[in-house]
Amino acid sequence: MPGTNSDSSVRLTAWVHGHVQGVGFRWWTRCRALELGLVGAARNLPDGRVVVTAEGEKSACSGLLSALKGESTPGRVDHVVDQWGEARGGLHGFVEA
Repeated sequence: MPGTNSDSSVRLTAWVHGHVQGVGFRWWTRCRALELGLVGAARNLPDGRVVVTAEGEKSACSGLLSALKGESTPGRVDHVVDQWGEARGGLHGFVEA
């Protein structure tokens, strides 16, 4: 199937630091991810961060990462730590976990 091979699909994991819980950040992230055609999840961590896992075309994942680092996010993003890898599959839709 076109567009699903490992050359074009990647996995982005982004740990978002700042005031990002209780402000609609996961919902906002889900909306951006779905607009970009990505699958994955955004979930709160006990230490106050949000971890975002997204799979799809590299350009779409790059767009999501730019949005996460942008100035229009809910709350306050201090910094984002990102990790890139090969798409693993098994993700369906984009959920707020």
